[in-house]
Amino acid sequence: MSPPERSTRVYARAVTRTVKRDSYHHGDLRETLLTACLRLIGTEGIGAVSLRRVAREAGVSPGAPYHHFADRAALLGALAGRGFALLAADLTAVREKTDDPVTALTEITDAYVAFAIDHPAYFRLMFRPELSQPDKDAEAEQAGEAAFAALADTVADCVRVGALPADSTGVLTVAVWSLGHGIASLWLDGQLDKRSTELHTSAREVATQVSRLITTLLAGDRQKEGATKFTNPETG
Repeated sequence: MSPPERSTRVYARAVTRTVKRDSYHHGDLRETLLTACLRLIGTEGIGAVSLRRVAREAGVSPGAPYHHFADRAALLGALAGRGFALLAADLTAVREKTDDPVTALTEITDAYVAFAIDHPAYFRLMFRPELSQPDKDAEAEQAGEAAFAALADTVADCVRVGALPADSTGVLTVAVWSLGHGIASLWLDGQLDKRSTELHTSAREVATQVSRLITTLLAGDRQKEGATKFTNPETG
């Protein structure tokens, strides 16, 4: 092969690779970048994320991400929004499966923990506002509120049937959220595995037992006279 022919073929291969790397429709490019970012968080952590690194993981040019994301925070915010949307869908589905509010409250807590374990990359990002800045992403903010609403509405259902005190609805919602988030965080960080081993059981079993115990204690037996009332710190 003569030098000119060799140069022509090398150039043709380079052009082909470039076209292949950048031949995404705009919608496909955004999806590809989000998928690559999630995969990168899962394998190397949030600290590894940069637009250039995500572009390399996605197999596109370094400038391609800027077609959809102004900066790293915009990319992470969009990904966090997707995570909240998935969480909201999971919690809503669980709530709609039963007519018993107390059962729904327990199962929503379980679903929250299950989401964290099944989607650790999403979960680690969603509650890091200094990284994702969801307040700058309307869709992410709405998705987060939708996820919280699924829990808040279930607590409201418990109040409606007399299972929880009406004067502490907001506080109880935060309490159940804190329970689910705490269990999930301990599990992801390996602490629940450590303690479950000491208890001769599994982390999943401990998580399930804790959620059922706490929701039972929160609900109690509201039909008994003299049942202890929760105090709303906002009203005293």
